[in-house]
Amino acid sequence: MPTSTFAFPPPAFPSADQMEILVSQTQIAERVAEIGRQITADYGGQSTGYPLVLIGVLKGAAIFLSDLARAIHMDNTFDFVAVSSYGRARVSSGAVKLIKDIDNPIEGRHVILVEDILDTGLTLSYLRGLMLQHKPASLKIATCLDKPSRRLVPIEADYVGFKIPNHFVIGYGMDYSEVYRNIPDIRIFPNDAGQ
Repeated sequence: MPTSTFAFPPPAFPSADQMEILVSQTQIAERVAEIGRQITADYGGQSTGYPLVLIGVLKGAAIFLSDLARAIHMDNTFDFVAVSSYGRARVSSGAVKLIKDIDNPIEGRHVILVEDILDTGLTLSYLRGLMLQHKPASLKIATCLDKPSRRLVPIEADYVGFKIPNHFVIGYGMDYSEVYRNIPDIRIFPNDAGQ
């Protein structure tokens, strides 16, 4: 008889249906298409002989990267990095730990680092420094969401989906404790939940 991997019942989480929608699925699709057109225009005349490389920050940026890659009308490929700065918390610990580096060389290639949300800037600042060590031809940053009120280090994205106020959000790849990533829009997680 199969046994459960949980020693205790999994925690109860609020229903996403009860959360306020901050950015709708339609708004996301329209904005991603706009960013795709902008990137196509920006890189269309530049060539290194290789496809544009999108590097997604796992796990949150996976869905945004997937949609963005299809919205860019030129050859592109992707790779992934994984870092940890939140764990199971709702606030970044401030310590960024690399869990997975890129698989393929990016030296001499045009690279866009793709993130789900830019808030404190600690993670992206760390990753930008790491990627520059690989000597790409160029390095830009695309983020689905930007929370400028939370910035602790001076870093800005080149491509921004939406600037948002200081809310903890879930959906469209973003989670709370590995839940809600599959919600197709972006919703505000309640302040009194998950404490």
